[in-house]
Amino acid sequence: MRRRLPPEPLSKAAVWSRRIAVFAATVAVMAVASARFNLLKPPEALAALGSAVALALVALLLFFAACATIWRTGSRGVGEAARGLVLAALTLAWPAYLAYEALRLPVLADIATDASDPPHFSLSAAANAARGGFRPSGVSAAAREEQAAAYPEVEPIIVDLDADEAFALVLKTANARGWRLVEQRAPGGRLGEGHADFLDRTLVMGFDEDIAVRLRPLAGQTRIDLRSASRYGRHDFGTNARRIQAFAEELQSQADAR
Repeated sequence: MRRRLPPEPLSKAAVWSRRIAVFAATVAVMAVASARFNLLKPPEALAALGSAVALALVALLLFFAACATIWRTGSRGVGEAARGLVLAALTLAWPAYLAYEALRLPVLADIATDASDPPHFSLSAAANAARGGFRPSGVSAAAREEQAAAYPEVEPIIVDLDADEAFALVLKTANARGWRLVEQRAPGGRLGEGHADFLDRTLVMGFDEDIAVRLRPLAGQTRIDLRSASRYGRHDFGTNARRIQAFAEELQSQADAR
């Protein structure tokens, strides 16, 4: 009579790796969705995302433990461990990218094309209301020096247009970028300067970020300076510099299409 050997036991580490990875991915998705739809305040959404990252790291450690157990004892659970690895890796992909950017770039969250005299954000009652009561803070001279070294490509935009035409082009470009207008002041007055404040949203979490644009007339030209500032955290991971560069490219495209 043939005797059937009992199946090899299932690795508990593999099972828990998959379970925790599923939970981590679920928490991460809920944190992002809650932030984008304003169901949680940004600090709360960031805390939830941090919890998801911690859980994903635990799932990753359990994956390695499962691999060691399966290799040593021949236990079952390769599929469970693999699913845990994939879900943990997906959950950690964006935070890992941010960690890389944090190591590569200086700790800055406010970037301007004019480091010595950056555009100021409007503090009027209308602008304050549009920002929900938030007021962007200032930046130290040392931070501006770091910016110059880290982002030499962030420079003022010079266009061969008078100030009124340049102002209209700025508004059109901001609209094309999906920025929300906070306040505008057309060029005029003794200095002929124009100004506009906008809000943009971060790509993943959808947090509001503040932008100020200043126009100064030159001889037959207009100088456009931008300032982009993040509201949450000390590090913008290069987001503000990329926003300014993308605006400059879009403005050039809009100008060429005139």
